[in-house]
Amino acid sequence: MAEPAGKRLKSSLPLCTAHRSSAAASGARHNLPAAVEEALCGVSSLLWDGAYRLQALASVFERDDVALPRVASFFHQEALKQQDEAEAMVGYLAERGGAFCGKDIQKPGCEAVCAVLPALELLLLQLKEEVGVMVELSQLACEHGDPHAAHVVKSHFLRPRVDRLKLLGDLLTNARRLGCTNDQTGGFGEYILNELQEELSR
Repeated sequence: MAEPAGKRLKSSLPLCTAHRSSAAASGARHNLPAAVEEALCGVSSLLWDGAYRLQALASVFERDDVALPRVASFFHQEALKQQDEAEAMVGYLAERGGAFCGKDIQKPGCEAVCAVLPALELLLLQLKEEVGVMVELSQLACEHGDPHAAHVVKSHFLRPRVDRLKLLGDLLTNARRLGCTNDQTGGFGEYILNELQEELSR
């Protein structure tokens, strides 16, 4: 039995609901399926949210009571990478004749983070979610006959995240070995990580 026309399979893709309600599509669309445009717009918003969260995490480690400058710099660099990728995805959407519907930025949801270990774990969760979303986005593009979008998503957005996951896994392992904890009681371990961990300055 065939799927009903309007029904979507359950997925974690953050789709842009504004695209469904507005019929104001560009007249110069370059073979961009509506479902792919909607998904690209939603994923772009997800990347912007992630950049905002990473910026908030970076500011935690700049506070006087925490003061871990290299850790703060690491999160700033991650936020900049995320922002560049969000801009690149919006740019790709525009190149294909699609429209980006911005949405309100929500609170980053990391107000309770006050130590390196939970901050790295939060970044790991964010990257894993984004990897899953990029895989789904690439599959969606293939299903809708858009191999160009599938290739761009894999090469420009998915592959760099896999490398970052490896780096983050190493950082988390070292943080646990040094005795970093989920609160500020593992202060010396955090100090050693801040001073000696080469990956923080990449």
